[in-house]
Amino acid sequence: MKIHIRKPVIAGSWYPGNPEVLKREIDGFLKQAAVTEIPRKPVAIVSPHAGYLYSGRVAAHAYKAIAGHAYSTVVVISPSHGMYLPSVSVWKSGAFETPLGALEVDEALCEKLMAASGGFTDDTRPHDSEHALEIQLPFLQVVLGNFRLCPLIMGRQEPEACRELARALHRSIDDPDDVLIVASSDLSHFHAAARAEAMDARVALAVERLDIDGLARDLERSESEACGGGPILTALMYAQALSRTDSRVLNYTHSGHITGDNVSVVGYLSAVIW
Repeated sequence: MKIHIRKPVIAGSWYPGNPEVLKREIDGFLKQAAVTEIPRKPVAIVSPHAGYLYSGRVAAHAYKAIAGHAYSTVVVISPSHGMYLPSVSVWKSGAFETPLGALEVDEALCEKLMAASGGFTDDTRPHDSEHALEIQLPFLQVVLGNFRLCPLIMGRQEPEACRELARALHRSIDDPDDVLIVASSDLSHFHAAARAEAMDARVALAVERLDIDGLARDLERSESEACGGGPILTALMYAQALSRTDSRVLNYTHSGHITGDNVSVVGYLSAVIW
C-alpha cells in the first residue's frame, strides 16, 4: 500500500533546507529564548508562522516552554492561506516530511476526530502548499524528538466553528497531558508599527486572561487581527474545557524590529497554556 506522504514545500526558503543548518539555527533560537518555569505541563502553545528570519526567535519561546516534556501526539492547527474550505481539513494517514525526517500521522486520533464531528473533511488539498502548519514541524522535531502528528487546517474560523473543533478535540483526546495543541498564528498585518502594537496588545491581553469572548469580539470588529485567530480561539476553548486556564504570553515582536521598516509590519506572538 502506498504511504500518503506530504513533502516539505517551504524548506530552503522559509527555513533552511539543510538538516544540519536547520537544527543549528533552531538550537540557536532556543538558546537565546528565556522562559521562566511553567508550573504544570502545558496543554497548548501559540506560535507564529512566518519565515524563521522574522518569527523564529518568537516561536522559540513557545517551544522552550515545552522542552523537557514528552507528548505522544501533537495536534497542529493552522489557518488556510491557499484555499477556502467550509470545514477542517485532516491529513489522516501517512506522514509529513521535513529535512529532519518523517513524522508519522496519528491515524487513530484523526479518525476519532472525524467521527466526533461533521465539521471535518479528509480532502487534503489545503495541505499541499500550506506554510503555517509546516513551519512548526522542525521546531517540534528538535524539541520533542519522537511524536505522532495530527495535522489540521481550518477554513471557517468563526467562534462556533472553533467551539465545534474544541469540543471534538476534548471528546477525542483520552489523556490531555499526553497531547499538545499548537495554534499556528501571526497577528496584525500591514499596519504602521504603532497601530500594529496596539492591536496586537489586545490579542496578548485576551490570551493571558483566557478571554475567549473578548478575543472573538475584537477579531470580529477588526479591533485586533490574527490570521490564525481560529486556531488560537480553539486552543483557548479546549483548555477551558479541561479547566486548564493558566496562560502566559512569552514573547512579542513585529517585522519592523527585524527589517527597520515600521510603515507596514506583521506581528508575531508566542504563548503557553497549562
